[in-house]
Amino acid sequence: MSSNLISKYNIAGPRYTSYPTVPYWDNKKFSLRSYKETLIRSFKESNTSEGISIYIHLPFCESLCTFCGCNKRITKNHSVEIPYLKSVIKEWEMYCDLLGERPVIKELHLGGGTPTFFSIDNLNLLLDGIFRIANKAENTELSFEGHPNNTTKEHLSLFSKLGFQRVSYGVQDYNEKVQKSIHRVQPFENVKKVTQDAREAGFTSVGHDIIFGLPFQTKEHVVHTIERTKELLPDRIAFYSYAHVPWIKGNGQRGYKDEDLPTAEEKREQYEIGKKMLLEAGYFEIGMDHFALCTDSLYQAIENKTLHRNFMGYTTSRTRVMIGLGVSAISDSWYGFAQNVKGVEEYQNLIENNISAIYRGHILTKEDLVIRKHILNLMCNFKTTWFTREDYFEDLPEVIHSLKEMYDDGLVEFDTNFLKITEHGKPFVRNICMAFDMRLQRNKPETQLFSMTV
Repeated sequence: MSSNLISKYNIAGPRYTSYPTVPYWDNKKFSLRSYKETLIRSFKESNTSEGISIYIHLPFCESLCTFCGCNKRITKNHSVEIPYLKSVIKEWEMYCDLLGERPVIKELHLGGGTPTFFSIDNLNLLLDGIFRIANKAENTELSFEGHPNNTTKEHLSLFSKLGFQRVSYGVQDYNEKVQKSIHRVQPFENVKKVTQDAREAGFTSVGHDIIFGLPFQTKEHVVHTIERTKELLPDRIAFYSYAHVPWIKGNGQRGYKDEDLPTAEEKREQYEIGKKMLLEAGYFEIGMDHFALCTDSLYQAIENKTLHRNFMGYTTSRTRVMIGLGVSAISDSWYGFAQNVKGVEEYQNLIENNISAIYRGHILTKEDLVIRKHILNLMCNFKTTWFTREDYFEDLPEVIHSLKEMYDDGLVEFDTNFLKITEHGKPFVRNICMAFDMRLQRNKPETQLFSMTV
């Protein structure tokens, strides 16, 4: 890839797990009452036909990984498990009371933090509390994030018995210097063991997360990591850029200097060689930063045009309703977004007193809904169209005009009623989506809000 293109388009930009993005939510016009109304409306429209998704945030980790930008609590005190899980279950019960009928769960994901921080007995307690008052959809997809150093056979056996088919392990990089710099030391043997254990337990999709652009990381490190990854041949791989956002409170990205990070051009070289190796190994590129074997449901979602993107990233289940449970979790009613408070104690106290933990959100306007559809199309299918009035918004002609330079650079193709991202343009999908982001274009930030796009 041309270094000139990297220099031109390497700017701060969203990853578009939502539109509008969180910094552009209109919190002043948001109310809990209006959000609940959108949730009930969307639930009634879609529960029977497509079901709902659930994301459960389990924030505890025993040690701090300094590459991580997630909301977490570092502790080795496992007495925190039961009180937190009781709050999550009660929050779910509050949602079910609001919705008025048994939800049909199409997708459930346990994220963190470290879900495998929790004991199998306590995880069983959590999941029993969720499924006790809900139904499972046909072909429900249940998944969790596992830490290679503490995911046990007992964890995998429990999850498998409960119907979980997918697990993703955070690998990041196999070089010891890189691992030490991000405080995430895990030998290849640990990853190999938990990958094999998951398959033996009956998991049909085992994923590995690999990051490029980490401190002290070189192209040779990426090559080595992917060579080792090919030995295990995980079903899907998230191969994504390290998001350097040290200004976000509590994320721990201060254990190294900016000069310890690869340059934008070095990062792009790491991505290019990694992508080439994955394609040669039989993986197919899925959306942005994801790769899957043809036997994996993520690839099948591309083939069936059912790939979706939400706050959990890429998913095979296109549901309108996604309920986020736990501290800092974000919910999506399709017509609105809502986020829980970020402090563990505050969250537990609110739920214990039968008070919603939601503290901010956004109700989508008609324009938001149209733009959201276009950005989802681009992020999932690298193409969007506007054949009908429902696909049109006032500034669309201006958006297309603004993409003229990207057209000249061979990144996009467009005509009177469609826009397509070219093969050369795929690494710049975030930049292309930014042209559609009217809230960003009308109010460009004075300080950096997002990680760099390259």
